[in-house]
Amino acid sequence: MRWVLTLAALSGALSVVLGAFAAHGLRGKLPQSLFNAFETGIHYQMMHSLALFGVGLVMLHVGQKTSLSVAAWSFVIGTLLFSGSLYGLAMLQIKWLGPVTPLGGILLIIGWLALAYGLWFELG
Repeated sequence: MRWVLTLAALSGALSVVLGAFAAHGLRGKLPQSLFNAFETGIHYQMMHSLALFGVGLVMLHVGQKTSLSVAAWSFVIGTLLFSGSLYGLAMLQIKWLGPVTPLGGILLIIGWLALAYGLWFELG
């Protein structure tokens, strides 16, 4: 459970760093579409850092449940794939990363569904 909270905090901090980097180091240096992709990655990383933190708090309260572990790992790996592929696409213009983004998105959806399942069925 501590690992979930720690990863959430580190991911949130990285989101802020990347946001500052984008605002002060990338604006005007990337085509607008690539800049927008980078910002989308930051947005989703921060949202899912907060979601991961919430999962960690729930785990502290109720213990480690399978659905909550699935949610946590889905948020971690989904964020790496979704946001990471957008960062790579924007910064390195690696085109093959484009199809990786939806895979990360699917994992993020699985994370939310696992969290909903756990909250509804495993916390009662």
